[in-house]
Amino acid sequence: MDGKKFIGLNGGPNFKFNEAVSFVVDSETQEEIDYYWSSLIVDGGQEGKCGWLKGKFGISWQIVPTVLPKLLSDPNRAQKVMEVFMGMKKFDIKALENA
Repeated sequence: MDGKKFIGLNGGPNFKFNEAVSFVVDSETQEEIDYYWSSLIVDGGQEGKCGWLKGKFGISWQIVPTVLPKLLSDPNRAQKVMEVFMGMKKFDIKALENA
């Protein structure tokens, strides 16, 4: 992941992955969002809300468009952008930009 090593250990039934640790994937385009989303939910992953998902091994991920902070920093649009993305599972950049 971006040149860094990560290790996930099998902790047996006592130590499960949970949302306390998650990975964020910043994505420039809708194609990137679609690619990471479909790649991570394949073979038993689960969609969540607001760009969150769990991969098949139970690790939490958030696939985020890089334009989101800019949209949320605009005081004239932030509330509407927030309302739109709160209703999404996978982020839709066009819908966010049109909010």
